[in-house]
Amino acid sequence: MTTLLEIKGAEKRYSDQLLLDRTTVALPQGCKIGMVGRNGAGKSTLIRALVGEEELDAGEVLRHPRLQLGYLRQHDPFLPGECVLEFLMRDSEKAEWQCGEVAAEFALSGEKLTTAIDTLSGGWQTRVKLAALLLHQPNMLLLDEPTNFLDIRTQLLLEHFLKHFRGGCLIVSHDRSFLKATCTHTLELLRGKLSLFPTDIETYVQQKQERREHDQRVNAATLAKRKQLETFIQKNRANANTASQARSKKKQLEKLNLLEEETDEKRVRFHVPETDLRRGTALRCSGLAIGYENHPVADAIHLEIEHGQCTVVVGDNGQGKTTLLRTIVDSLPPLDGTCGWGHGCKIGIYAQHVYSTLPPEQTIFDYLDSCRGPETSTQTLLDIAGSFLFGGSAIEKKISVLSGGERARVCLAGLLLAPHNVLVLDEPGNHLDVETVESLAEALIAYQGTVILTSHDRHFVSRVADSVIEVKDGTATLYPANYEAYLHRIEVECNEVSGAESNSKREKGKRKEKKGRGRNVRKELAALERKINSRDNERKVVQQRLLETRDPLIAEKAHAELTELQAEISELESQWLELDQES
Repeated sequence: MTTLLEIKGAEKRYSDQLLLDRTTVALPQGCKIGMVGRNGAGKSTLIRALVGEEELDAGEVLRHPRLQLGYLRQHDPFLPGECVLEFLMRDSEKAEWQCGEVAAEFALSGEKLTTAIDTLSGGWQTRVKLAALLLHQPNMLLLDEPTNFLDIRTQLLLEHFLKHFRGGCLIVSHDRSFLKATCTHTLELLRGKLSLFPTDIETYVQQKQERREHDQRVNAATLAKRKQLETFIQKNRANANTASQARSKKKQLEKLNLLEEETDEKRVRFHVPETDLRRGTALRCSGLAIGYENHPVADAIHLEIEHGQCTVVVGDNGQGKTTLLRTIVDSLPPLDGTCGWGHGCKIGIYAQHVYSTLPPEQTIFDYLDSCRGPETSTQTLLDIAGSFLFGGSAIEKKISVLSGGERARVCLAGLLLAPHNVLVLDEPGNHLDVETVESLAEALIAYQGTVILTSHDRHFVSRVADSVIEVKDGTATLYPANYEAYLHRIEVECNEVSGAESNSKREKGKRKEKKGRGRNVRKELAALERKINSRDNERKVVQQRLLETRDPLIAEKAHAELTELQAEISELESQWLELDQES
């Protein structure tokens, strides 16, 4: 298989942190690869190096001459006020009809093509970027966290696009469901080294755990055997009758080697607040209308959430999920109706963009100290900071030098320092790596309080959610089934849309094929007519020769030739009639 892209002896260091340690990996043509690694491991740095936006300290990136690289940009490449069609034509330098044809594959048609891009939601803007990618006809795509802030429908559309994309791709994502659906290989970045596994993300995780357990069992057996041999040697080396056996056992002991076990990197350990399991209604909304001044978002909302439940708020981007959460925690006043919490509810809030509003001049300790309740000791604060990987001198780091993932962890640590019995979490998994999201899921499963959250990470929500509230078409309703049932309904809707688009493409293909066939038929008819005329002229010449000759041998030969020509002309005329009926 042709290697389109190769990283050879790559080294990259930031300050005292080694991200890439003389590592090498080849990315084969047509492979769909999911890249995993801890926050700060260097995944985004590697992507930037592959597209030429960042220089390596050592090593090189080798690109095949046939490589056509497509990069899904995280920044917005749009001009102010630019409409969809204008951007696609400017970005791709393709004709209007070509841009419109590709845009239609992402449901960008009609009025959407002339809509200003800066008025579209993040999900629709991602569709525009995907259409632009496709217009460049790449054979390998690089996507860095493509599902962040995308609603489920747009995620499914992106999945459908990647499944049917004929080239290869390298995808960095913390969303295990997305990687499982789109990738057949897994690229691991661990301690500066890249390793490519020919398995999907779920098999990779399972095999890695099985390999670790196997190595532990083998080493345990080796240690037991070593102890047994050492005991025998100790007892028998001084005895003349058994000294030779002791020497033999010593040789066996020298051959016993332990396997090098892969040690786990430090993992975030969430200590959710301990709380008594309460009964009854935690939240009641009656006739609630939400939104902003002169801009209502949803109304006629009637909800009841019981204590101890984990409820996920779902819906397409722009429908009002975050607006609903802001209203129920009194961050935004309701436009109408009532919204009230049950007696004794102590609410902890994690907002979607709160990590970007942390005081940059404070240290991690200063911020956590401002978050803790009076009953939380300094030692408890240090323990929780350590469980979030801010142990030792790291707790004195200033917030200004932290990455997005580290800031998100600081926010979550601060949230868990007070004894909340209700947690309201808006996209808590964004900017967290796979292992940290998994730890958060395990903590929420064990938590006895009430949780209301939004998240587009299907694997995470499937694990924690008990009930679903859907925000759609100007209202919010409690969905009478679990999250899996909701997902199934959305997938059916998306498949129907994809099926309709596929049928449309097939019909278009049939019309195109029929049109092409019509042209071919006309060409074949013209060729047959020329051939018939040619054979008919030959027949007339032979007939004339037959009439004029007096030689019986020549007459016999001419008669045979005439019979053959007449048969061929009849066959050609039959073919002409059949083709004429098709045209």
